[in-house]
Amino acid sequence: MKKAALIVFSVVCIFAFLSGQEYKGKARLFGTVFDQDGKPLDDVKVKLVYADSNTGFEVTTDKQGRWTGAWLRSGTWYIDFEKVGYETKKISVAVAELEKKPEIKINLRKAAGLVLSDEVKKLLTEANQQYEAQNYQAALAGYKTLLEKNPAAYIIWKNVGACYFAQEQYEQAEEAFKKVLEKSPDDTDAIIAVGNCYANRNQTEKAMEWYSKIEFEKINDPIVLYNIGNNYFKLSKFEEALKYLRRSVELQKDFLDGIYQLGLVYTSLQRIPDAVTTFEMYLKYDPDSPQASQVRSFLNDLKKK
Repeated sequence: MKKAALIVFSVVCIFAFLSGQEYKGKARLFGTVFDQDGKPLDDVKVKLVYADSNTGFEVTTDKQGRWTGAWLRSGTWYIDFEKVGYETKKISVAVAELEKKPEIKINLRKAAGLVLSDEVKKLLTEANQQYEAQNYQAALAGYKTLLEKNPAAYIIWKNVGACYFAQEQYEQAEEAFKKVLEKSPDDTDAIIAVGNCYANRNQTEKAMEWYSKIEFEKINDPIVLYNIGNNYFKLSKFEEALKYLRRSVELQKDFLDGIYQLGLVYTSLQRIPDAVTTFEMYLKYDPDSPQASQVRSFLNDLKKK
């Protein structure tokens, strides 16, 4: 499965927000978004997407930074928190319709290398809107105009890379992400994005070279840890995969994709009791989905060994 490049502005994600309501259920999520200093952030886009159908909806935080998503179906939900001028935060939440979830508290960091004058805000917003409409050429033109007028806003090269990535033009995307690294060599998102360009060209070994540039202790995003661990799994490097996947689940206890893949790694290592415990943990958070049926089948086989 192709991984999305990790970009910092509201351009980051494209979802199929269809007219159907395959995501409709009885659950509810709510939370508050703060800046890096703990002050509430208003006008943050909160995009909620039901993983099984890739459909969902969007809400916006109020002046107190609060948001609510209602009528959610059981299963995995991906949530993006986006505000122009701030780094995007992505999380995965396991929803159960009969279980009340605690408040989700998120902090967004200001994007480095970007001075938000009124002109920059206008250009960035217009280009982002083109991206969200999948008008990638128009978005590219907007981002490049912004860079011509504001060369110091090098961080916008991430959005240029995202446009190329979305069109599967991975060499051009890689070049754009590397322009960020010329100014900010330790930018974790850009490093991962370059790795994703190689991964999507099926150059897995090269992708892992890039992923390994990031210090393990500095990765605090469960999805990033999952992607790296999953790539090690594909290379049959199970001990390395275990390190990253276990950490992803430690950071987010109900991260379904991470738990599932961790169970597969334990199985591959013939650590049967750990595999059983992990798959049973999966069913605790997701007892009813099609994947849950597969997990039950795994458990039946494992318990016979």
